[in-house]
Amino acid sequence: MDLGQIRDAIASRQPGHSLPQALYNDPAMVDFDLHAVYERSWLMAGFSCEIPEPGNYTSIKIGPWPVLIVRGRDGQIRGFHNSCRHRGAVLCKEGLGKSPRIVCPYHKWTYNLDGSLLSAGRMPDDFDNSDHGLNPVRTEVMSGVIYICLSDNPPSFDRFRAEFEPLIAPHNLENAKVARVETLVEHANWKLVLENGRECYHCQASHPELARTFPAGFSAYFDYGGADFAERFERRMAEIGLPSEGVGEDWWQAIRFPLNPGMVSMTMDGKHAVKKLMCETGDGDIGSMRWALEPHSFAHATADQVFFFSAMPINARETLVTAKWLVHKDAIAGVDYDPEAIAEPWHTTNLQDKELAENNQDGVDSPGYIPGPYSPEAEALVMRFVDWYCAKAMAYCDEKLGVKTGGVLHAA
Repeated sequence: MDLGQIRDAIASRQPGHSLPQALYNDPAMVDFDLHAVYERSWLMAGFSCEIPEPGNYTSIKIGPWPVLIVRGRDGQIRGFHNSCRHRGAVLCKEGLGKSPRIVCPYHKWTYNLDGSLLSAGRMPDDFDNSDHGLNPVRTEVMSGVIYICLSDNPPSFDRFRAEFEPLIAPHNLENAKVARVETLVEHANWKLVLENGRECYHCQASHPELARTFPAGFSAYFDYGGADFAERFERRMAEIGLPSEGVGEDWWQAIRFPLNPGMVSMTMDGKHAVKKLMCETGDGDIGSMRWALEPHSFAHATADQVFFFSAMPINARETLVTAKWLVHKDAIAGVDYDPEAIAEPWHTTNLQDKELAENNQDGVDSPGYIPGPYSPEAEALVMRFVDWYCAKAMAYCDEKLGVKTGGVLHAA
């Protein structure tokens, strides 16, 4: 598909319905989605505890694009395109590391931790180091979470910081550590992976382990229909000073919600899996604080741990899913927690979701596929995601095609 055909496909979508088939499986869509959506959105890139000291860095990929995030000598966290200003070689391979300087493995161009070029051998006398610093990536750090945007004109971060920080701050992520990381390649389009992750319509039947503690029967956006346990939870959160009301914009949402009665963590038995709590307020009985960013992530913070989920496109039918579990930095593996036990039930849930998403992709690929209606009661967050995606994608198409919308002519 070309850009005009993609635009036509988006425009043909019936409100409240899933997307036209080509948007889930055409090979052109992965490049389109990366440029139209991922490049222009705030993304959860990691956690400040992963790079705790000057010289620590994390090298990640947004689709095929390498990004380097470094803690400088001044303690500040900065993001850069992971591409040498000489001939573009990747500076640091994927993963975590530490170095007093950033040195290109190809020709040894050397950069300071703030991205400025320190030295480049055998260049002419008129070569100016100051013209060849690393290309920066917009970076924001909030309460121990690192966010990046690859666009020079990112969405405003101000409201997100103002409204979300009071919810996340009590969870003390600045003093956390990553206790476990798992990755999966799901043979499904990233949008199907995200749609699956934005609803619990399927949870009671498909995730019995998660449903022990997670309130899988809620309506819309954590609407409990006036249930007594939910009303008691809201009163209690107000008494102990933890915000619980939902906040958000079109590209993010956050809320603190109650777990099933008698449960204090999303674990196999509903009890804390980590003795050293990340949030001790309310004796650790504070439900889960969920936050999600379009287009790729969600996270749950209970008193004892944080679970993080991210989906990155590989190609039209493959998605890289990354899961991380965080605990208090002073919690000792084998003493305060079992590294295997803290992963449940999300480890099992991710495997179940992989099967569901792949089965969904197989069905969407059928010549008999017709976009179907979402359930407003059970799939409210799916509808929100797909509406956001269509608006974001359409705006990109209009800009690139020079289509006049809302009285504004978007230059090609």
